[in-house]
Amino acid sequence: MRTCALWWGRGGLPLRSVILLLLVPPFLLALQLLVVGPRLPRVARAGVEEQEVAYSVISIEPERNSRQRGSPSWRPGLEEEEEVEVEDGDRGEGARAYEDENEMLSRQMGPRTLEVQPWAIDEPSFTAELKRIITYITRLQLNCSRVLCPGQAQASQPPADSPRWLLCAEDWLLPAAERPCVAYSFSMDGGDADFLTTVSALGCEVHTFDPSNSNASGGHLGNSLASNHGDGGVVSQHKMWLDWRAPRKRRQKTRGNQGSVSQTLADIMAALGHHTVHFLYADLHSAEWRVFQNWIELGTLQNVHHLITTVHLQWAGFEVGGTNEEVLRYWFSVLQGLQASGLKLIHSSAGEGRSVLKQTVANGHSSYTLSWTNTRR
Repeated sequence: MRTCALWWGRGGLPLRSVILLLLVPPFLLALQLLVVGPRLPRVARAGVEEQEVAYSVISIEPERNSRQRGSPSWRPGLEEEEEVEVEDGDRGEGARAYEDENEMLSRQMGPRTLEVQPWAIDEPSFTAELKRIITYITRLQLNCSRVLCPGQAQASQPPADSPRWLLCAEDWLLPAAERPCVAYSFSMDGGDADFLTTVSALGCEVHTFDPSNSNASGGHLGNSLASNHGDGGVVSQHKMWLDWRAPRKRRQKTRGNQGSVSQTLADIMAALGHHTVHFLYADLHSAEWRVFQNWIELGTLQNVHHLITTVHLQWAGFEVGGTNEEVLRYWFSVLQGLQASGLKLIHSSAGEGRSVLKQTVANGHSSYTLSWTNTRR
């Protein structure tokens, strides 16, 4: 103990050595910073020029030809868009149109994506998938004690026979008498005559859309929609059709062809200033499946109260691909999406023919006219 006291108390070399050892590490650290510091990246400061930064560009464009097994795929080759020649002075406008189209396309992806349903029996089966979809479109989901029959504007009890379509006339499902009523019809074969009679008698503002109608207003969006609002009971005709894609300009093929424009339902409603369509009739000639998918993904069905539509089962439909089993499962998934959007089936009427996806079947028909009402609004 006395030895230790003498060792530290003398204040000689051992004590100075300890202090020196304590100062060496900070000195080495400072020296390292002086040597390595200039090689570190500079931080941008006010009044000091920033060091040049290199950027990497990563493509986020989706692969258009990619397919997922078990899911119907797009077939863009069915309807090829015509290229539009752009003069040098219009490059800016063309680029802007391209950006607008991309924006609309991204908007069409919507707040939700169509959910593909599982197989009916856990594996692809034409018989099982067909039975499931036929059962679904022939089993009513809502019974109406009062209905509107084709061509009639007075509510009555459901008729004994089976008309082509019905509208549910329960008080809580019909528009209030003091509020405006809006009706749309998409038909190219005149099959909507009774529908037009019914909604016109109800005093609705009625708009019909037919790209082949020479009596309708011009095919330009601004001429055929924005400046052509109908009055109650008056039918306004538009040379326009319903689509599920963002609109594109097309080159007119012949001098005498005035052409027509296709728009999504959401864009048509916006152009006409309509937030709600109370009654909608649509016979889209096999384009209904992709149109329904667009409505589901955009949430457009929340603003449609009554829907009368014909579904066609003879072939897959526009831009629907895959095996027969995959197509049937896709159709069923779309119908499930309609139900998830609030639509309830109140009436089903089978059409002529026994062909489904080009196969003759005994327990199904080639088309069905379905009447839906929206209970979620």
